[in-house]
Amino acid sequence: MIRLTAAEVAALVGGDVVGDGEAAVTGDVVVDSRLAAPGALFVALPGENVDGHDFAARAVASGASVVLASRRVTADDGATLPSVVVVPDVVEALGALARAVLGRLRRTGELKVVAVTGSVGKTTTKDLLAQVLAASGPTVWPEKSFNNEIGLPLTVLRTDARTRFLVLEMGASGLGHISYLTDIAAPDVAAVLVVGSAHLGEFGGVEAIQRAKSEIVTGLVPGGTAVLNADDPRVRAMAPLSPGSVVLFGEGDRADVRATDVRVDGEGRASFRLVVGSLPEGAADVAPGAAGPAEADVHLRLVGEHHVSNALAAAACCLSLGLTVGEVAERLGEAEALSPHRMQVVERPDGVTVIDDSYNANPDSVRAALKALAVRARAGRRSIAVLGEMLELGDEHVEAHDAVGRLAVRLDIHRLVVVGDGARAMHTGALQEGSWGEESRLLPDVDAAYAWLEEEMRPGDVVLVKSSHGSGLWRLGDLLTGADVAADAGPHGMTELDADDDGRPAGAPR
Repeated sequence: MIRLTAAEVAALVGGDVVGDGEAAVTGDVVVDSRLAAPGALFVALPGENVDGHDFAARAVASGASVVLASRRVTADDGATLPSVVVVPDVVEALGALARAVLGRLRRTGELKVVAVTGSVGKTTTKDLLAQVLAASGPTVWPEKSFNNEIGLPLTVLRTDARTRFLVLEMGASGLGHISYLTDIAAPDVAAVLVVGSAHLGEFGGVEAIQRAKSEIVTGLVPGGTAVLNADDPRVRAMAPLSPGSVVLFGEGDRADVRATDVRVDGEGRASFRLVVGSLPEGAADVAPGAAGPAEADVHLRLVGEHHVSNALAAAACCLSLGLTVGEVAERLGEAEALSPHRMQVVERPDGVTVIDDSYNANPDSVRAALKALAVRARAGRRSIAVLGEMLELGDEHVEAHDAVGRLAVRLDIHRLVVVGDGARAMHTGALQEGSWGEESRLLPDVDAAYAWLEEEMRPGDVVLVKSSHGSGLWRLGDLLTGADVAADAGPHGMTELDADDDGRPAGAPR
């Protein structure tokens, strides 16, 4: 973050300084006391289970120079902490600080903000964007899926005067959520990937999801560019909402940035011909070198044909920011999966291949993952799909899970392992589609699934792990891949930052 004194922070967020107003923030802004380092600003988030105010002294002891809090905080011995900015609402103050810092950087530099939303694919597209843009200049992007009213400001506050590109992921579990985020960081370029069935239970219908995702388009800076999926009618219908130009991506003829000759190899990795027509008038104002038809071959390292759409979205954004077709194609081919538990392929020493996609799940993403599993196992290998519950589907819950089980049978998945009673309809659907006892199993929890797999897996098997984050199947992914997961060091003031799957952080007011 740019250097600010406690007094300057207070002025930007409407707070009062208790202690030293000249104490300077020269390091990162953190909400986890374990991450506090010299010069950090520690944000004391409230929460239902833990309260960051209880860990402010620990953060200061680790070097934090300023604390942002909603009340006076003291050390364990009762002594006043050196510098505290007290505000009525910590989450709102965090957003206000991010808005103010970004505003300063935009006025003094050439920083461009690129944002992405959609029911599926946000994190992968964000990771692709980050890798393509980073080769053109200093780029900041979210850790994991920091895509809500806490994570997004934390990402914005990692920028400084050197930053050329800021890539943001914007999630929503209700109407108005993305508008709040664009008010903090209005994008120069914003991509909408797809309007799907994620969060149906919270939104009440796909039309409400469409309205929520469209908030990223109406939240663009004046004259900003909307990058929209031409293959999704609900996304394409957002075009009139754009305050500037519109760039369409997809595989159909109406797309400005299009994929042709899509192929998938034996490892499930897609290749395609990237075809770029003349970008709409206005996009060339952002990207003076990008207009005009051009083509290039792209060979993705990511597993799954569904990543073609994510790559096209990233390509359209980067072209709108001035990159050439050749640069985009080459860098997409070099990009790797950055975020854990998202189509992460691990080859185990025993010959088993694990596809860990356990961070998030909805009907669309599960279908895509099952198809990728089927492709990966074509060459005589046995496929095992370990699936957990998809959350927040509302009235569609049973039907959606039943359909997934039936699809597993139709794709000729060799073994279906359904984990948890909440996903029981997957098992029932598989049985009714024509499977039988040995091919589909219903197991109660992660431990039972792990025990079954350790007994049943053999060299050559390809195992997919997929569920909503709140279902906890990511623990199985870690067990199967041998991920080095640090033990929780106890309460530390950190609040869940991802609105992608299981909603807003506990206790965080909007």
